[in-house]
Amino acid sequence: MTTASSPRVGLVRLATALSITFATAALAQVVVVPPGPQIGSSNPITAELRVPRPHTHPCVVPLFENLAFADFTPKVFDYTPPSACPGRWAKVVFTSDFTVTAGRQFDRTAAFYLGHANIYYGTTAEPRAALSPSWHVERDVTDLTAIFKSAQTGEANIGNFVGVSGGVTYDGIIYANAALEFYPAGDDDRAAVPDIVVPVNGAGGDAGTLNTTSDQITQALNLPTNVERVYLDVISQSQSADEFWYFCVPNDQASNLVSCGNTAFRETEVSIDGQPAGVAPVYPWIYTGGIDPYLWEPVPGVQTLDFKPYRVDLTPFAGLLSDGNSHTVAVSVFNANGYFLATANLLVFEDHGSRRVTGGVLRNTLSAAPSPTVTEDITLGADSTYTGTVTVGSKRRFEISGYVNTSHGRVETTVNETVDFLSKQEFDVNSATDIQNAQQSSTVDSRVTTHGGPDAGVVEKNFSYPLTIDYSFIVNSDGSFYQTVTSDQQDLVREMRTTGDGPALVSNERNEVNATDTLNWDASGNFLGPAGSKTTQTYRLQNARGYCFDRRLTAEAQKLTSVTDGPGCDD
Repeated sequence: MTTASSPRVGLVRLATALSITFATAALAQVVVVPPGPQIGSSNPITAELRVPRPHTHPCVVPLFENLAFADFTPKVFDYTPPSACPGRWAKVVFTSDFTVTAGRQFDRTAAFYLGHANIYYGTTAEPRAALSPSWHVERDVTDLTAIFKSAQTGEANIGNFVGVSGGVTYDGIIYANAALEFYPAGDDDRAAVPDIVVPVNGAGGDAGTLNTTSDQITQALNLPTNVERVYLDVISQSQSADEFWYFCVPNDQASNLVSCGNTAFRETEVSIDGQPAGVAPVYPWIYTGGIDPYLWEPVPGVQTLDFKPYRVDLTPFAGLLSDGNSHTVAVSVFNANGYFLATANLLVFEDHGSRRVTGGVLRNTLSAAPSPTVTEDITLGADSTYTGTVTVGSKRRFEISGYVNTSHGRVETTVNETVDFLSKQEFDVNSATDIQNAQQSSTVDSRVTTHGGPDAGVVEKNFSYPLTIDYSFIVNSDGSFYQTVTSDQQDLVREMRTTGDGPALVSNERNEVNATDTLNWDASGNFLGPAGSKTTQTYRLQNARGYCFDRRLTAEAQKLTSVTDGPGCDD
């Protein structure tokens, strides 16, 4: 990392650079969460819809309250199922509230586990001298019902350094509450949930470290002999040298372009017994300390405070996993370059009408690794100026098909996926200029066809993660310098289901954050502050029940300026 007095900052987190302007404030040891979008607020706020709940009164089980995170030791907590709401539930919702004391601190990774199964993953907001950010997150964890049925211990992990490092004092302490809401179910509204949840983590029982393409987190599986459907919910989080992987370049250009290596392409690979089994795109998260901390006040980037796991359908392998033998599921990240953290939950559905299911894999055309194409067009000009473009793309088409003989007949599942990735970066780099404009698109078109059984039909999903970042760092002739960044980040997900009654929309979600800001320093390297900061977030969700949620937030100069709810989803 570089400091604010550096003549060239480059594409690094500016939290260190800006932290010299942050002053110490008194510690507040109570989590305080704003009741909703407050005009003029600088607290983190997003436009996303909160988890819809049934119209019943929940049993609430606190996991921990006002837990302080001021070191790198995970905090252990105890969990006991709700005695007042026994049995199966219509829905289970995880909620958590956070506060960071005003002062100086980096954003931190927050990960909570129960019985080593991940129930929440995200990052925290950075404070400032006059800002103690508070925020709320929640997640539908109904699919993890199996782990909530028995008493067990959990782990809250927010590694956070408080003290002096490199002559700089970091004093922001993170406090958090967490709870589970259990909504009782009647006979007709019990959720169809996995029977077994198997955590897939590192050696410590939490997220595992992946430094290279060959590194893996693995889990031995000894599943029942009546497995019918299988899914893997996976999160692969970029860290350290990989934090800005979407800005990385080929290794031979990393020094010339002042960037990280291994190109701007990363992809999560899933295997079973060493056999390729699935692919998950890596979402380009930008944390609140990323590139320019003022970009993300008060509206953080897409998913920044609450990551969404990506679900990989492993049902074609259900017959194999039911054979009574031990198997191994593994997760890796192609092009990992120091480093990623990865955690996953394997979700297993059993055939309740049979003790033994037979079957196997019929077809698998997924290759062991992608084969990205890289095109470099960089020219060295006068004054050691490097200009031009770097493009990296990956196209994967595969089909995996398998079958199981169940109590309701033979069920055959075929997963067809098209996974496309394209990144194009433009550069103008010399001793006084660092201009890097990046356009990236990661898409997955998935079609899962099921023949036989109660779930016969076709499910089509489209995931798209467009990202555009224009970055300029300029040193003026008088020695002063400035940085201007504009970012447009999106998360687009659409799901359709076709049965004998024809196609029907399951859900259509669009989440977009557009932010711009300029940072200024004088010729002595003194930070002068941000200028021209503006942010817009647009979120829209439409589901199969005809419900539509449409909200738009705008912010300027690190303050929320408007909250607008749309009239509906007619388009």
